[in-house]
Amino acid sequence: MASEPLIMGFDTSAAHCAAALVRGDVVIASRAVDMARGQAEHLMPLLEEVLSDGAATWADLSAIGVGIGPGNFTGIRISVSAARGLALGLGIPSIGVSTFDASRVDMSDTAVAGVSAPRDQIYISDPANTEGPFLTTMPYEAASDIVMPPVSETLAQNIARVAAARFGSDTPRPAPLYIRAADAAPARDLPPQIL
Repeated sequence: MASEPLIMGFDTSAAHCAAALVRGDVVIASRAVDMARGQAEHLMPLLEEVLSDGAATWADLSAIGVGIGPGNFTGIRISVSAARGLALGLGIPSIGVSTFDASRVDMSDTAVAGVSAPRDQIYISDPANTEGPFLTTMPYEAASDIVMPPVSETLAQNIARVAAARFGSDTPRPAPLYIRAADAAPARDLPPQIL
């Protein structure tokens, strides 16, 4: 069992900061903290705590799995940039895992997965749809037959498990999965005049 890769998985794509350490299908340690803001400040200490809980160090890691969304624009960027930086510094691969794929763990590959979106909308990933994930106006309550993300701690565990399954294959560096444009808009005020 010790020959299997040790994978750290984490996610900040929603109102949480979650991380897990897995070896094969065995979850060694995991933690999650619900928070609307502050993921950037809490992520690295949380990763350190998970490593400590698992009696591991950064040097023990074989790869990093990271949640790439869809979800909160800033939260996704926090996780992806942290994963890419850690992978570069540690000389190990980082593997991006969509919330859709993490939600389908232990389910059929043909299951339709969804992620709650703003304004009573939902992001949908239907493997039968060749155009990829999309945003729909279907209310969240009407999504009873759609696989929704598990609680944040389980989501981090699933991200690590999917990354472990992809370990050793040629995967691109993680990049945020954006299905729609950000809500941010340019400022309407004129910039101040510099004298």
